[in-house]
Order: sequence, then structure tokens, then C-alpha cells
Amino acid sequence: MIHIAFDSIYAHPLPENHRFPMLKYQLIPEQLMHEGTYTSTHFFSPASCSTETVLRTHETEYLNKLLNQTLSASEQRKIGFPQSPELTQRELIITQGTIDCALSAQKNGVALNIAGGTHHAFAERGEGFCLLNDMAVASNYLLDKNLAAKILIIDLDVHQGNGTAKLMENEPRVFTFSMHGAHNYPFHKEKSDLDIGLLDGTDGPTYLKLLTENLSKLIDEFQPDFAFYLSGVDVLDTDKFGKLKLSIADCKQRDKIVFEALKKNTIPVAVALGGGYSPDIKTIVEAHCNTFRLAGDLWG
Repeated sequence: MIHIAFDSIYAHPLPENHRFPMLKYQLIPEQLMHEGTYTSTHFFSPASCSTETVLRTHETEYLNKLLNQTLSASEQRKIGFPQSPELTQRELIITQGTIDCALSAQKNGVALNIAGGTHHAFAERGEGFCLLNDMAVASNYLLDKNLAAKILIIDLDVHQGNGTAKLMENEPRVFTFSMHGAHNYPFHKEKSDLDIGLLDGTDGPTYLKLLTENLSKLIDEFQPDFAFYLSGVDVLDTDKFGKLKLSIADCKQRDKIVFEALKKNTIPVAVALGGGYSPDIKTIVEAHCNTFRLAGDLWG
């Protein structure tokens, strides 16, 4: 059975200017159960990620600042959220959710986290609404437990996974692949193992062709035995910040390309949502729900 990580703290109230994009964490599971794609038995609530596990990836001083609420005003501005105990707890739960999804995916082929994809977090700092790097933490967990030998991180959020690239730059067992807007945030890019920077206005057919060609080649050459997939929907033409021209159908086809390539090669995958900032919340929810529907069609 496909497992989906969700906890009510994912939708924890945030400052007024951030509440709208956070609505999706509440609406996605509601929509999936309403339409009958999944039932309550598919959802689970993760615990909080342990300090020991987090410190395999993040620095002690930084984690202590999160736990003790001692981030400076400058550090909070870079993250984009004012610090609070609830926000730190939310991030610890999200991170454990991605670990739990990885473990479930190894048994069931796929598992999905209704949150996560916090790819702008570095070892010593947070950025871009990201406090802890869930996929980097989960990758290190799998490697340390000898549960995976070669991990492919597929980051298709419109923003480069700069934190993930930096955290994994000296880890040959993890291959970081990012397709993102070349002229979008972050304006200083780190070096992933493979970066494909897309020009503003890149359309669906161009995007999908690049993805198909490069993903197939990566799987053949790197031969991963596990994958993480960051399925951001800020690639949509309706997104306020994305600058790309993919339709909802294009975004769905993107997910299908990724899932079919991984399933064909018997590579389990843990999925996290990433960003999405279209003005109409219905667009965001529909695009994200397509990811869950496709996973159900292929592995359900």
C-alpha cells in the first residue's frame, strides 16, 4: 500500500503573507480523500526527527539555534519566516516524514510526503523558507544504515536545489540533478552533479524533451538503487515567480516521465512536494494532486 506522510502541523498557521501557499498542505489530502484516490488508511503522521539524525547533515550550532530560538534577525530574514518553536517542530516532523517515506518506498515502490523538498537549507543555515534539508538528511540516513548504495535526487522545482547541491558535493554515492530557471532564485547557484538551467519562457515540449533525454541517461550511467523526487509545481505558466511556460498537462506529463522511468528500472522513490505559487489555490492543489494520482495509478 502507498503511504503518504501528513501531519496537521504541516498546515500550522504562519505569518499572514505566507498563509496562502501553506493552505495546500491542508487541501491536498482533503481533495485526494474526497475524490476517492486515497483513504485515511494511506496517511500517517511522522514523529519528530532525532537530533542525532539531523546532525549527520546539519551543524550543531545551527540546530541549537533552531531548538533554542536564538536565530539572529538576519538569519530569520534569509529563511523568510520569524522563528517559533512550532516552526522548528514542523520542520523536524517534515524531515522525519521524508525518511519514513524512503523506508516505505523501499517496500512499496513509492511513498509521498505532503510537504518537504526543503532544498535551500545548508548545513549551517536556512534560506528560502527552508530550515532543514529533508532529502539530504534522508539520503544520509539511508547511506548510514546501508539501506541504499547509490541515490539519485531529482529536483524539478523551478528553483535550483542549492542547499542540496552543497551538502552532497563531496558525497559520490548521491547524484544531484536539478532542472531549474537559470535566472530565478537562488541567484548564486551551487554546483549540482547535473544542472540544467532553463531560460525564462521555456515551454512544455522543450522542458519535457530535456527531462526525458537527461533522466534516461542518468539512470543508465549512475544506476541508482534509490531516488528522491522533488516535484515542485512552480514550473507552471500561472506561477507568480516561476517564469516558465508549462501547463498543468505538461506538469502531469513531467511526473509521469519521472515515475515511469524509475518504475521501469525498479528504483523506489520518495516524493516531496516543493514549491507552487499560482494565484489560484485550486491550480496549485490540482497540479500537486496529479502527482499523487499518477503514483496511485502506477504503484497502487
